[in-house]
Parts: sequence; structure tokens; C-alpha cells
Amino acid sequence: MPLPDFFLIGAPKAGTTALHAALRAHPQLSFASVKEPKYFMCGDARPRRETQRGPGDAHSAQEWVWQRDRYEALFAGAPQGALLGESTPFYLYDLDAQRRIAAARPDAKLVAVVRDPVDRAYSNWMHLWSDGLEPEADFLAAVRDEDRRVAAGWAPFWHYRRQGRYGEQLQHLLTLFPREQVLVLRYRQLVDAAGETLDRVSRFLGVAEGQVGAAAPENVRPYVDPDARRTRLLRPVLRAGFALGAYAPPQVWRAASRPLLRAYHAGGAARPTLSVEARREVQAPLLDDIAVLEEVTGESFADWRGEQGRGEFRARQGRISP
Repeated sequence: MPLPDFFLIGAPKAGTTALHAALRAHPQLSFASVKEPKYFMCGDARPRRETQRGPGDAHSAQEWVWQRDRYEALFAGAPQGALLGESTPFYLYDLDAQRRIAAARPDAKLVAVVRDPVDRAYSNWMHLWSDGLEPEADFLAAVRDEDRRVAAGWAPFWHYRRQGRYGEQLQHLLTLFPREQVLVLRYRQLVDAAGETLDRVSRFLGVAEGQVGAAAPENVRPYVDPDARRTRLLRPVLRAGFALGAYAPPQVWRAASRPLLRAYHAGGAARPTLSVEARREVQAPLLDDIAVLEEVTGESFADWRGEQGRGEFRARQGRISP
């Protein structure tokens, strides 16, 4: 069976899920039946346990599609003539995955969505904290612990600051693919000018414009107050469940965790705003990469050097606190 014609390659927490959801409605596009199969991160081998040491990592790795025949089967129901697509937002970060895609589909088109790397890291931490996985209730403490976590074998989703080094990632990607096969979007374009941006993606892929609606907010977790009694009671249960889930079929723990997560998320509090001091600390080691990104894309990302973030998807639309 044919492999995908195009890939949504990242970045995590930069709007890739919203873009995927919008493009799925396009009549000329057909996506893999599983979102984020992560096949090209695997190299046709089962994910290694030594790289799945973070909370919940081993459970999550059971869902990776690492066998070629299973991966190909994800596209079996595609309509005749449709372009095939796959979304795994870690492909941009994983340089080995980039190389494997280039070897398997050198003519593929790739779409990357980039977001202010501090906002992206904060949203990433918020996601894991609100799922009961992140041990640190303080974002800055979690970022400071990143080097130790990476050395200990925690999976890529825990690499808060590293995931946001898009300049290096795109620089490497463009050694494998010609520039005309790579489209780089900004998160703010997807949120603030969704129709225009989706038409731009359609033109890039070579399909009809005006066929899909605005990208709706996706994959957004409510903030969980660390001091709430509900949080203190349910976090140990969730963390124990994710640990035990590594030894059971993924669907078993997914089903069992739903009522726990609903209770955990109930009465979600307003998300705290990241302080200027915390933003500066997270941002400082990323400034050199922002310069690389500007060189690679020919665009200015001066707003990312500022002291204020722009918030997450719904906050940008004035619906919830940032």
C-alpha cells in the first residue's frame, strides 16, 4: 500500500491537533485512521523501555504503531484518488524520524506549525500536569529538571524546552527535503486567520481551497489547582493507574481513567499567568535558536523575544483565562 503523501509533523501543543481536525473534513484528503501513530519514530522496532521512563510513558508507548503492515493498514479505507496524510507532532523534533520519512517518502510534503517556544512549553507542562502525570506543580521547577529527565530516559513530550528549538529542527529537515516541500506556519496564523491559513495549506497540498471550516480548539485541558482537595486525593490514584497501565492493553486503562479524569478536571480553575521572571528564564537559552529560525524561514519572530506570552487557543478567542 502507498505511504502518506503529506505529514503534519509538529510541533506538539502548537495547534497541530486543531489543524488535523480541520483538514480531516476536506473531501480530497484522507488521514490515517489513528492520529499520532508515531511509526517513523520507531524504525520498525518496538519502542525501547529505556526511552520510556517518565510517568505514563510505558503505557503510552503501547499505542505506538511500529510494525510496517499495521501502519500501512491505517490507510486502507482511503477513498480512491484522495491524498493520504498522517499527523505525528513529534516528527519535527525527532531527527531520526525526519530521516526515515525522507528515505521512505522523499517526495512527501510536510507541514510544521511553530508557536512561541515559552508558550508552547508552558502549555505542554499544563497538559501533563492536568492529566495527573507531571510531578512538579511549578512549571519553572519542571523546566529546571528537564536535563535530568532527558538523561533518565523520559519520552519526548517531557522535553519542554528542547521541543521548542524549531530553528535547529527545520535546519535539519531542509537538508533532507527541498524548501518547496516544507510549509511552516505560525500558531497565531492558525488561530487569528484560520480560513486564510487553511486555504494556504490546501494550496500547498494541491487540493481545492474553501473546503474546510475554521480550526476549532482541540486538545485543551482545564487547569487543576494543586491545592484543591480533589487534586490531592486523585493524583496518586491517577499516577498509580498510569504505572499499572504499562502492563495492560492501552484501551483498558483509557476506559478506566475516563471517570477519574472527569472528576479530576471538575471545577477547573483559571490558568495562572506565567510571570515575566519565569518567562525570561525559560526564554534565555532559546534566543539563539530563534535567530536560527529567522535565518531558515526568512521571517521575523521578534515577538517571541518579548516578556508577554499570547496565551492558548481559547484564551486568544476571549473564552477563558490564559
